[in-house]
Order: sequence, then C-alpha cells, then structure tokens
Amino acid sequence: MSSHQLGPHQITLQHLHAMKERGEKIAALTCYDAAFGRLLDASQVDVVLVGDSLGNVLLGYENTLPVTMDDMVHHCRAVSRVVSRPFVIADLPFGSYSEVEKAKESAIRLVQSGRAKGVKLEGGREICEQVRSISALGIPVVGHIGLTPQSVHALSGYRVQGKSDEDKKRLLAEAKQLEEAGAEMVILELMPQALAAEITAALRIPTIGIGAGGGCDGQVLVLHDMLGFQADFQPKFLKRFENLGQRISEAVTHYVKDVKEREYPADEHSYLA
Repeated sequence: MSSHQLGPHQITLQHLHAMKERGEKIAALTCYDAAFGRLLDASQVDVVLVGDSLGNVLLGYENTLPVTMDDMVHHCRAVSRVVSRPFVIADLPFGSYSEVEKAKESAIRLVQSGRAKGVKLEGGREICEQVRSISALGIPVVGHIGLTPQSVHALSGYRVQGKSDEDKKRLLAEAKQLEEAGAEMVILELMPQALAAEITAALRIPTIGIGAGGGCDGQVLVLHDMLGFQADFQPKFLKRFENLGQRISEAVTHYVKDVKEREYPADEHSYLA
C-alpha cells in the first residue's frame, strides 16, 4: 500500500522503512511555522523537518550555529500543532548534544515540549554513542553526514564532501556505524551521487538526500528555497518549483500603490452601515 493512500492516517517509521523496501521515494520538506505546516499537512509530503536552518531562513543568521534549544522547541511546537499526517523530525541544535547526557535531555525536551516524533543530529562516528543513548529512550533518531552545516567552519564552508577515496570510505563506514547505533534514517548532504547511491544500497534504513543525487531513498529541500524566496540563492542541487519571492514582492508593491492612490480600501472593502 502506497503511503499516498493512507488518507488522514499518520505516517510512521514503519511506513518509511516499507517505502525503502518497495522502492517508493520519500518526499521531505522543512517547515518552521503553523501557516506552512497546514499547507504541508494537506499535501502528500511524507516527512516534515523542523530544521535548524530556521536560523538562516527565519531568524536572519548567517548560519545555523546561533540557533538555540528554545528556538527549536518554539518552532517545533508551532508545526506540530497543525501537522498530523507527515512524520515530524526536529533538529538538535549546535551544542545541544555534545555530551551523551546532554543529548538525551535535549532529545527528551524536543519530543515532550516540542512534540517532535524524532530528532536529527549531525555527525558520524563521534556521535554514535549519543545516537545509541537517545534510541534507547525510544526516541527515533535521524543521522546526518556529508556536509554538516553545524560544522561549516571546520569543513571550510559549504563544499561537496566525499570526493577523495579516503573520504568516501569514511562516509560509507560512518553511515553503517550510525545504522548500527540505532539511527532510523540518515540525511546525506552534498556528496557525489555515486557515493550516496552506494551508501543507500549498503543500508537497511532509508537515506534522504539533499544535493546527493537521485539514488537516495528520498529527498529533502528547504521549503523557502524550493519556493524561491531568495532569488540569489541557487546552488546546483536546488530546483526552484515556484518563484514566490518575486510574486510576494509584486503583491506588496501593488498594495502600497493602491493605498497611496486611495484605491484601497474601496466601498467593497468597507462597512457602509
């Protein structure tokens, strides 16, 4: 049975794992608020990620590093209030899982206060103990390897990872280690498509790609990027499905013009009695 035949039922980990087994692609998007959450809930999207990318998209930061647990709980709660069908995952922000006990506390807070169904954390072998400990609590964990935005300074910017033979072996090994530690899915970001396909074939759990080619079990994009909110942001992997940034700008310009020229509000927009 396709996940798109589920109707109002919630998508579970079991659904996502079954999708991998039968070769059905998983569609994921980021979401940070209730307005977009309602739209995504009415769509056929399978996974909603409340990403720490909200730092760039909503809060005006240059990267994700300043995002706090309070930020994540606040936005995750807003999304979770209105999203019922997709599987909701929330990012553990930078610094919130540096130690095992802290990671467990942070994950519990996102699930209890933020109402997330699962949590995502970045890294490979160095965070496997955190993955293992969070999984032991019964909280689904999603891994994230390749380009990891929280390590942007250590990686010398936003660059494709896994080009050398050594890095390819490391990323493949780390994906397997995350699976063995209990990860239920893994994000593969900015890596050669052949490597992502190899990792996908080697794992029992689903892979979700962003800038990792079509060989992954699913794809994720930042919602505002694929809707064209930022015209000058156009990485190779991004397909812009709409140009809302320009359309919103034109609508606001039209509104300002109508107000200035006294065309709005007209009688039809006014209470006359």
